[in-house]
Amino acid sequence: MIDGATREIWLHRVLFVVLALVFLFFRLLPIAEAMPAACAGDGWCRALAWLSRMPGPDLLLCIVFAWTMRRPDYLPALLIAAVVLLEDLILLRPPGLWTALVVIATEFIRSRVALTRELNFGVEWLLVSAIMVGLLVLYRIAFGLVLLPQPPFGFAMVQVIWSILCYPLVVFLSRVVLDLYKPGMGEVDAYGRRL
Repeated sequence: MIDGATREIWLHRVLFVVLALVFLFFRLLPIAEAMPAACAGDGWCRALAWLSRMPGPDLLLCIVFAWTMRRPDYLPALLIAAVVLLEDLILLRPPGLWTALVVIATEFIRSRVALTRELNFGVEWLLVSAIMVGLLVLYRIAFGLVLLPQPPFGFAMVQVIWSILCYPLVVFLSRVVLDLYKPGMGEVDAYGRRL
């Protein structure tokens, strides 16, 4: 029989994989290509078509950071690496580069969990925002070093800004829907283990 704490950890891990696959599915849908064909001359429709060509937020990255900040035991590094590597392969990004950067960023957060527990949300949001911008810069530097073509900086920055703006929503939904919160200093679970 599996105890409650172990079951909760594995349920969150399975939920993380399912959410990652759902987000990946929606990123693969050809919405931007279908919108202009459906718009004949309507101004609102053309505005929606323009918006559909803009990059959206990286919700998977927001979930990874929010969950690692709150409950690092729910997302081990190997699970994060496997999911992000799958995303790299399916989205035809250089395999492993974004994965390595995300794993390094989550391990940076994981190593400072004791310090970030007592941070208010504003400071946490600033920290995550700085990490997201840092990931973008490092990713673009790596592309530049090997002379790979990359999207314009403004296009990539829009996605980072959207991700930063969506982070509070992801944290709110994780807290309200999944009851995922930062444990306090010295807090223990039902079995007496430190969180």
